[in-house]
Amino acid sequence: MEDFLSQKYFNNTVEDYLIAASVILVGMAALAIFKKIILIRLKKWSEKTETNFDNYVVTGLEKFGLPIFNFIILYAGTKYLTLSPRADRILEIAVAVAVTYFALRLISTTVLLMLQSRVRSQEQGEEKVKQLGGVMLLLNIIIWALGILFLFDNLGYDVTTIIAGLGIGGIAIALAAQNILGDLFNYFVIFFDRPFEIGDYIVIDDKKGNVEHIGIKTTRLKSLTGEQLVFSNSDLTNSRIHNFKRMERRRIVFTLNVVYDTPLALLEEIPSIIKKIIEAQPETTLDRVHFLTYGDYSLRYEVVFFVENADYNRYADIHQKINLNIYRAFQEKNIQFAYPSQTIFLAKDIPATTA
Repeated sequence: MEDFLSQKYFNNTVEDYLIAASVILVGMAALAIFKKIILIRLKKWSEKTETNFDNYVVTGLEKFGLPIFNFIILYAGTKYLTLSPRADRILEIAVAVAVTYFALRLISTTVLLMLQSRVRSQEQGEEKVKQLGGVMLLLNIIIWALGILFLFDNLGYDVTTIIAGLGIGGIAIALAAQNILGDLFNYFVIFFDRPFEIGDYIVIDDKKGNVEHIGIKTTRLKSLTGEQLVFSNSDLTNSRIHNFKRMERRRIVFTLNVVYDTPLALLEEIPSIIKKIIEAQPETTLDRVHFLTYGDYSLRYEVVFFVENADYNRYADIHQKINLNIYRAFQEKNIQFAYPSQTIFLAKDIPATTA
């Protein structure tokens, strides 16, 4: 038996191979027990807690932590073997790359889950989750860049030269892509400052529509006429934006013109007529009704009221009823609306005088 265990194959005895295999098998068995018993209990415990952070940790441990432990067990088992310097170096690099990959995936996934949970807790959270793509892209670039530098440093490479090269390259890229980087920066301004969100109806200068998509470089709107409007993020943050979705009430101002021949008693009665009509409508608040000015061809009344509803269709229905009721009341009172007109006075012929 001892002779068999002492036999050498590729610079290692049979005993060395058996020890390496035993370490790997025991480690795998322990990992399987951990997964079957402890990890299941950790899942149940995390579901009962009020915070979500432990849920993310357990989920990340299951998806990415276990593969890391698998590679560590394989590496620990093979360390009992005497390998050539080249094979030992290849094994070391392979394990380092694998562990780094799964560790970075674990960090990236945990950050994504935390951001999604935070955003979903806000108003219209599901719509905002769709905007996380740009944020996660930049975060992933940072996470993976730092992870790769850490990997190279642990493998014995001089990362200062790499960092210096990246610094010079970054300056060159920044100078060549100022507009793109400006739009990217303004994407984060829109995401965190939230001047508008997906689904909002906004107006920029003479363009208007509902926000469909907020991207890293551009934001897309669907206009009322059906076409898609595309704006760069820099243009939006530098513009004056009217966001109608956040409007809680609508202020309406309109004028009524009546003829100059209207009797004084009716002129005095018109404000109370309009006031009763507006106050009879639901979801309205009257501000004022005044005989405001003398026009070129009419006497002008200005009416101001509020509709306590931001929906445009609801506002239009209410205003239509008010207009129809005013028209009906003016007909009953024989009050005439004025329209542009001119009155020409002709002097009679004056007989010529004789000297």
